[in-house]
Parts: sequence; C-alpha cells; structure tokens
Amino acid sequence: MATTNPFSSSPVRELNLELLIMRIACSLPFIYHGAAILFGVFGGPGPHNFAAFMHAPDIVGYLVGLAQFAGGIAILIGAPMRIGCVCVIIVMLGAVFMVHLANGYDISHQGMEYALTELLLSIGLLLAGPGRFSLAAVLPTPLRNL
Repeated sequence: MATTNPFSSSPVRELNLELLIMRIACSLPFIYHGAAILFGVFGGPGPHNFAAFMHAPDIVGYLVGLAQFAGGIAILIGAPMRIGCVCVIIVMLGAVFMVHLANGYDISHQGMEYALTELLLSIGLLLAGPGRFSLAAVLPTPLRNL
C-alpha cells in the first residue's frame, strides 16, 4: 500500500521485506548471546559466571540473559517487538558504556563497534515497527503496537 510522503508528491512504498530482513539480522545475535548467558549453551558463561564477570549479583546475569533472549525472540517474530527492542536497547546501552567504550570503537580490540551497531538497529526497529511480515497481526488490537 503506497502512502504519500509529506516532503514529496511521489508515493512511498512500504518496506515490509526490508523490515523482516532487519529483524532477522538484529534478533539472531540477541537470541544466541541471550541463550549463552541465560542457559549456558554455546559455550556461554551462564548467569552466575556472567554476573561474576560484571562484578554484579547473580540476578543481573538472569536479567541480561532474559532481556537478550526474550527480546531477540520478540524482535524476530515481530510481536511484541517494541517491548523486545526496549529490552535489548537497555542491555546494549549497558554493553557500550560499561564494557566496550573504554576500548574504543574497533571490535578487534573489544571496542563498541558491534554493540553500537546492534543498539542503533534496535532503535531503528523500535521507531519503524515490525512491518507486515510479523506475528503482530495475531495479537489483540490493543497489543499490536507493543
């Protein structure tokens, strides 16, 4: 369905396939890393070891793992995607400012390059919404924009 761009007289097409591709690209790393933290799979640390690395109580490991894993699934399926985006945005802000910023930008020096990319992609999806190719349509009407 074409809509009118307020800055031009030409029609603007919806970017549903593009949003699906961005959701897949954004969500898979969160599901992977979240599972590694929350369940200790894929050689991951599990919640206790993650929290110990962060010099934090164990609950931090559970919350970070859950935010990444559940947030990644919500982004992948597109429902409730915006809640999932908020969860991973909070985690990525923590990753950028508490872990990677001191190492600069370069990922090969454990810098913020990847965390910042995931943060910005999550913000873009939060603003854009899931697009037509999502499970948001099966939610009750009041919950579709979450």
